[in-house]
Amino acid sequence: MYESFYGFREAAFELTSNPRFLFLTSQHREALCHLEYGLSSAKPITVLIGEAGTGKSTLLRAALQSEMCRHVNCVFIDNPTLTRQEFVETLAARFDLGASAVASKASMLTALETVIRRRHERGEITALVVDEAQALPQEIFEEIRLLANIETPTQKLLPLVLAGQPELAERLNERSLRQLKQRIALRCELKPLDLPDTAAYIASRIRTAGGDPANIFTRQAVTLIHEHSRGLPRLISVICDNALTSGFALDQRPVDGHIVLEVCQDFDLKAAEPAPPRPVAPPPAQKPAQPQAVAIAAPPHAPALPQPAAAPQKTAQPLAVAAAAPPAAPEKRDDAQPKTAAPVTALQPVRALIEARGATVLGLR
Repeated sequence: MYESFYGFREAAFELTSNPRFLFLTSQHREALCHLEYGLSSAKPITVLIGEAGTGKSTLLRAALQSEMCRHVNCVFIDNPTLTRQEFVETLAARFDLGASAVASKASMLTALETVIRRRHERGEITALVVDEAQALPQEIFEEIRLLANIETPTQKLLPLVLAGQPELAERLNERSLRQLKQRIALRCELKPLDLPDTAAYIASRIRTAGGDPANIFTRQAVTLIHEHSRGLPRLISVICDNALTSGFALDQRPVDGHIVLEVCQDFDLKAAEPAPPRPVAPPPAQKPAQPQAVAIAAPPHAPALPQPAAAPQKTAQPLAVAAAAPPAAPEKRDDAQPKTAAPVTALQPVRALIEARGATVLGLR
C-alpha cells in the first residue's frame, strides 16, 4: 500500500522467513556457519536457541538454500506438537516413504533407513529439521534420539537440527533427556539486537526493497523502535510496517518519533526498563603489610637488579680535621737547634749602665 509512496519495489517488513531479507550480524553469521557445517557434515544433532522473533526460522531456511547444503535433502517440521503416531505419519509423508510406511512405526523406520542409505550411496545427505522444538512432547524427544542412531561405522546418516526458544535449553538439562543431550555436536544461540544492529537491520531491509534508508525514518524514530521492540527483529518489522502505513496516511516523509510512539501505544509495546545498577561489593579487608616481607622479599620472578657500585671514599682533608680539632698547642723548638743571639742593639743600654758603674767604682769618672 505504501511502497510507491516511499519508493519501494516491494514491502520491506513482511513477517515471512524470506532469506533475501536476511540480515547477518556477527552472531547470526556465526549461527549460520554452525548450521551449514552441521548439515553438510552430517553431525548428529545441532541445536539453535533464541528468543521468539530473533530470526531462527529465517536462518534455517537460509542455511538450507546455501551452497554448502546444495546436496542436502531436508525435511522441515515446524509444528512439533504431535503424538507418536502423528509423528510417524508426518515423517512417512515428508520423506515420501509410501502408504505402507504409515501402517506402523517399524515399517516407517525400515523404509526410512532404506531411502537414507540409497541417498548416501549417491553422495546425498538426508536431514531432519524441527522448529519450535521447545514444544516437543517427551515421547517425541525419545523418537528423535533413536533416529540419530541411524549410521554407518564411519558416519551419521540422518543429521538433526533442533531450533527453539530458551525453554529448549532448560528441557535439554532434564535428566530424562541426558542421552539426547550427549549427542549434541553443535550449539549456537541468537541474542536480541543492540541499537546499531537495529538501525542496520532497518536500513538493510529498506535497501533490499529498493528504498533509500536515509529518507524513511528519523534518528529519533529508529531509537524509539529499538527501545520498544527490545531488539527483536520480528517486533522491529511490526513497528516499522505500521509506522510506514501511518506515515503514508498522514502524507509524512520521513517517519518521525511521534508516529512510532503512537504505533507502540496501539500495540501496547513498552520500552525496556533500564537494568538496575549492580551492587558493588565492598573491597576485601587488606591485611597489614609485613615490613620484613616488603623490605626483604622481591616480587615473584622479578629479575635481580644490579647493585650500584659503592662510591669511593674520599680521604679526609687535613683542613677539615684541623677545624674540628681543638686549637693546636704552640710548636716546641728542637733543643738540638742552636738559639739565635739577640741583636747587639738590644743589649747596649745594659752594657752602658754596667760600664758606667764600673767606672765610678774604679774612680775613673
